[in-house]
Amino acid sequence: MISVQRSDERFAGGDRAAGIESRHAFSFGTFYDPDNLRFGPVIACNEERLAPGAGFGEHPHSHTEIVTWVVEGELTHRDSAGRTTVVRPGDVQRLSSAGGVRHAERNEGTEPLTFIQMWLAPLVPGGDPAYEIVHGIADSTPYAVLAAGALLYVRRLTAGERTAVPDAPGVYLHVVRGEVALGGEELGPGDAARITRAEGLDLTAVTPAEVLMWDFNSA
Repeated sequence: MISVQRSDERFAGGDRAAGIESRHAFSFGTFYDPDNLRFGPVIACNEERLAPGAGFGEHPHSHTEIVTWVVEGELTHRDSAGRTTVVRPGDVQRLSSAGGVRHAERNEGTEPLTFIQMWLAPLVPGGDPAYEIVHGIADSTPYAVLAAGALLYVRRLTAGERTAVPDAPGVYLHVVRGEVALGGEELGPGDAARITRAEGLDLTAVTPAEVLMWDFNSA
């Protein structure tokens, strides 16, 4: 089964006066939909746009695996462990908030910043916070978030190229850029698909495209 969520169906949040535009795929903040709380371990998929100088001040997280993918610009990340990193397009950043951590995210560059931030619920809460950044992850190389029982695949496709969707009980797919065809549907930037128990499913790039796919064990 495939359920498609269009970009314009996302909840618009953020604070435009502060240079923050957010689009939420799941219930988040002041937006609550009891039928849209999660899909498998995925509890948030936020498209964030920050103007130069804008950002999120230091704030707490716990019991959440936070994975960030930068689309354009540079994201400066600081956390309560004293780490400061700059995340650029092609990098995968993960913050395991575990028992509790504080962090801040800002656009300290001169160009607009766009990033996708995905939150996953851990299989077991608690533990010690952890941080990881993979610079320039290779196409189709899975990135494992073991604490949530999930794998992230990044696919950068040329026009006409096909790729297999993982045969898994649940797959969450987000189109970062370009247009793709999936199960008779055409998806564009910001569109997402929630795929349950699909087998032998292919994704075809209609134009050059970039896609994020989460493969997890239960949906």
